Amino acid sequence: MEQPEQNVIASPQLAEPTAQQQARPAPEAAGPGTTVFDTQDVSIYYGSFRAVTDVSLSMYENEITAFIGPSGCGKTTVLRTLNRLNDLVAGARVEGDVRYRGAPLYAKDVSATAVRRRIGMVFQKPNPFPKSIFDNVAYGPRINGIRNKGQLNEIVERSLRQAALWDEVKNRLHASGLSLSGGQAQRLCIARTLAVEPDVVLMDEPCSALDPIATGKIEDLMHEIKSRYTIIIVTHNMQQATRVSDRTAFYSVLRDEQSDTRTGVLVEYGRTEQIFQDPVDERTKAYVTGRMG
Repeated sequence: MEQPEQNVIASPQLAEPTAQQQARPAPEAAGPGTTVFDTQDVSIYYGSFRAVTDVSLSMYENEITAFIGPSGCGKTTVLRTLNRLNDLVAGARVEGDVRYRGAPLYAKDVSATAVRRRIGMVFQKPNPFPKSIFDNVAYGPRINGIRNKGQLNEIVERSLRQAALWDEVKNRLHASGLSLSGGQAQRLCIARTLAVEPDVVLMDEPCSALDPIATGKIEDLMHEIKSRYTIIIVTHNMQQATRVSDRTAFYSVLRDEQSDTRTGVLVEYGRTEQIFQDPVDERTKAYVTGRMG
C-alpha cells in the first residue's frame, strides 16, 4: 500500500453500554513482535445499527490471530474492517481508529483497492473463478500489470507451492479451477491470494465446508506460511484455534432486550494458551468450556 499521509480520523467516542465490561488483555508470556494492526475504540455500524462496539486490540507480524465467539458476535465484521471490505456494504461505517503498520487505514487519501492488494482475504466458501487453474492464480498479477509469460509462470508455480497444491495440479494447470475438490479449491483460492504477495492474509472460516483431511492440510499450510505472512482467522472451531493460533480474541454479544438487537463486543484477548487454559473473564471461561454457545 502506498504510504498514506498521517491524517487523523475523526472518531467521536461512544457511550459504553452499561452491560459491557472492557476486554481484558492477558499477561504477555513473551514480548510481542512488530504491530501490524492496532485498533482503538472501534465500533462498526450498518446504518443506525451498531453491529460491533469498542474493539481495541493489536495484532502482530508473523503470528496467527484467531477470532472466536458465538454466531452474531461480529467476528467477520471486524475481520472485513481490516481490509475495508465493509466499504462495499451500503450504509456501513467505522468509528474509532484502525491502523495498519502505524498508518490510519481509513484516512481519506488511502485507496481501499491498494489496501486490499496488501491485505488479502480467503472466504468461507471456496470461490474459484470459472477459469483455468493457471488463470485463477495469474489473475491478480495480470490485474497489477504483469504480462510477461515467464514471470507469470514463476508466480503461479511459487504460489501453488506455497499453498501446498503444486504437486496435485502441475500436470493440469489448464483444467478448470471449478473441477477441483473442496479442499483443493480452497487451497487454489489461497494461492490466488498469495500470488499478489500480500503482507496479511485474512481467513473467514476457511475450513468450515471442508472434511477433516482437507482441514488438516489448510492448517498445516497456515503454519508453513506464517513466517512470511501475518494471518488472522475467524473460526467457530475452538480446537482449530488452539491448534493454529498464537493469540485469540473472544467476542460475545450484548443483547438489548427493549430493542431486541445484538451488538458484538470484544470480551478478552491474549495468548491462545491463556485464553483456553486460564481465561480472565467468566464469559470467556463459559464459552471455551462449552457452557455458553
